[in-house]
Parts: sequence; C-alpha cells; structure tokens
Amino acid sequence: MRVVMFGYQTWGHRTLRALLDSGHDVVLAVTHPKSEHAYEKIWDDSVAELAEQHDVPVLLRNRPDDAGLLRTLRDAAPDIIVANNWRTWLPPEIFDLPPHGTLNIHDSLLPAYAGFSPLIWALINGEREVGVTAHRMNAELDAGDILLQRAVPVKDGDTTTDLFHRTVDLIEPLVRESLELIASGRAHWVAQDRTQASFFHKRSVEDGRIDWSWPAEDLERLVRAQSDPYPNAFSHHRGERIQIVSAAVSQARYGGTPGRIFIREGDGVVIVAGADARTGQRRGLVVKRLRTPDGVEHAATDYFRTMGGYLG
Repeated sequence: MRVVMFGYQTWGHRTLRALLDSGHDVVLAVTHPKSEHAYEKIWDDSVAELAEQHDVPVLLRNRPDDAGLLRTLRDAAPDIIVANNWRTWLPPEIFDLPPHGTLNIHDSLLPAYAGFSPLIWALINGEREVGVTAHRMNAELDAGDILLQRAVPVKDGDTTTDLFHRTVDLIEPLVRESLELIASGRAHWVAQDRTQASFFHKRSVEDGRIDWSWPAEDLERLVRAQSDPYPNAFSHHRGERIQIVSAAVSQARYGGTPGRIFIREGDGVVIVAGADARTGQRRGLVVKRLRTPDGVEHAATDYFRTMGGYLG
C-alpha cells in the first residue's frame, strides 16, 4: 500500500519507523515544526529527520488547513493515512481521502482517555493499566472504530516516564499488525462504546499546581505523573515556588488544615492533605525531595528547618 504519515515527536517517529520497516511504500510524511511548548520538548525524536534519512518527502505544518496540502495529498494518492500524535484536528477531506481512510494510533485504551496527555491523566487517576489503540479516524476526536488494542500494567511506584517507555514500545508492532490486517482484507473494526468515553485536555504547566484539598494518595500519584522530565508538581512556600520531586503517602493519619507543614516522618516532612483533614482520618503527603527556583534539589528535611506555616 501507498502510505502517508501524519505525526509528531517520538510517537510519530516510532510510527514512521514501523511504516518504513513494514514493506509498504511511504510516499509522504507530514509533521509539525519544532515547538518550545514545555510538553512538546519532551520525547522529541524528529519525524522530519527520519523521513529525510529515508528519502521520504516531508511537509511541515502547524495545521492542515491549506489547499496546497490537500493537493499534495491527492497527488501522493495514498491507499491509507497513518497518524500518531498529530496535534490538531484533521478535516474529513483529508482523513477520508484514501480508500482505507486514516488509521490513528492513540496512547490510551479507548474509549477512555481520548484527547491529550492520556498517560499523565491515567496515572493521576490511579488506573491499573494503560495502552495503545489503533482506530479509524472520524470527525470526532479519538472516537472511531477500533482495530487493535494492546495494554500494559501500571505498577506501584511507576512514573509517567515508566509508562511512556512501556507504551511507546507497543507502537511499532501494533502499526505493522494493523497494516497487515488492512492490506489482507482481514481487518475487523469494532465500534467504541461511547457511554464509556472520557475526554481530557492538554496539560499545561499550571496543571501541576498542587491542591492540598486532594487526598494524599491522589497527590502522591500527581507527583509521580509530573516527575522529570515533565514539569514537576509544585506549590508555594513563603512566596517562592517549589517543585515537588518525590513524595509518599504518610504512615500515620494527621488532622488539621490542608497545606500545613506539620511534622517529620521518616526521611520526609508531612504536609496535611485532604478536604476533610480536620477529622484526623486522612493521611498526609510526605514530601521527600524538592527543587527551588534556582534549580537546586533539596531533601525536604533540610529545606523545612522548622515546622509550621503552609504550602499553597
């Protein structure tokens, strides 16, 4: 089959690599220009560079809304478009152009976690597995019929980086198997159960701001979800923004006001957490390591020399 690829960052790079190894004819790669957005500078293997190394023509576009792109696509005459981490909506005149339509690769187990940053949101929410879905693109984002899914477990202590490495390794075999099914006429498409759908927005740096009314268990997952190289979860202390590098749920239960810097426990300092922390039935968040605005990392027990005061 003649294949056009739309994609960006490492997800797109892995998809293009699979296409180049598949035996199909990759006739065009469309990708975004480099970005300074905090989340788009992470996992930024270049689709353009890989395509150029294999003499695949490349188009750089922020949005697929110019007539020149559509003409180029028609001239390329693809049998299928394969997309992964294309950051803007594709119109029907593009995704329905090839005879086999557009196969989109999304890093969640659809219909859950459609949209953006699914691994981060899934970890924050305590999901026990994550994965990758190959589905046919339609006019609603990440809502088309599913061809294949592959899942991996979320282990205790996992960070989003751990989940990224585990799921990105699923992309290439998923893409190759999907194309084999489609090319051979053996593809079986399954409609998504839209009653089970959830849709999440893009993460911004502000989404890492800690809300101390959350239970400590949720905050501990937020810290792991926003661990390096992602922008860290953060709070403020005495007017200074501090990034929380590592944390744990306290062993004991602590009562009081959310955000209170309370007491040492083990190798960290307990911050009172939970909207109903006043009852004394909630565990706190043990902050173990933090980073100050000068980029220096500190043990929390060194940084918080005296107890008292608040984060928030």
